[in-house]
Amino acid sequence: MPIKSKRDAKTKLLDAALSVIRSRGYSATTVDDLCQAAGVTKGGFFHHFKSKEDLAVAAAGHFSAMADGLFSTAPYRTLPDPVDRLLGYVDFRKAILQGELPEFTCLLGTMVQEAYDTHPPIREACDKCISHHATMIEADIAEAMRQRQMDADWTAGSLALYTQAVIQGAFILAKAKHSPDVAAACLDHLRRYLEMLFRKPN
Repeated sequence: MPIKSKRDAKTKLLDAALSVIRSRGYSATTVDDLCQAAGVTKGGFFHHFKSKEDLAVAAAGHFSAMADGLFSTAPYRTLPDPVDRLLGYVDFRKAILQGELPEFTCLLGTMVQEAYDTHPPIREACDKCISHHATMIEADIAEAMRQRQMDADWTAGSLALYTQAVIQGAFILAKAKHSPDVAAACLDHLRRYLEMLFRKPN
């Protein structure tokens, strides 16, 4: 039983980090804020994490694992055509722009914008997780390029990272305008761009 309660406390802290940091930002979030949101004592916090930075690094992995589960089981993953999967990914991204801004924006993008220079371990964790997510997109792009025998002056990897740049930028604009509408419009443009790139010749 004690082992289970310790695991639960750690998970509660990680879940709290996802919510609180996306709402307040990394710098403005305190250990007390995280403990209060998780319902965990400060002693419990330091039992599992040596610092707020340590929790942030772990939270990046936690967020990435949750995203992996969400996207790997999304309906578009079963589509046979890789271009349809790629467009389905964008459509799915648009469909989950639901709720308040902190509920759909990215923890990784939020943290790395603040901490890329002051907290290298956080930057490295965010880079690793964003790049890992991009590899799923890259696989579909590479397959689409092979199927269509495309001789492009760009790579599947560069386009996969571009999709992430658009998405992270869309989140920034959504925060600036305090509305998901601009993010949805950005994703619509991304979809149109991908359709043009992979349009089958007549």
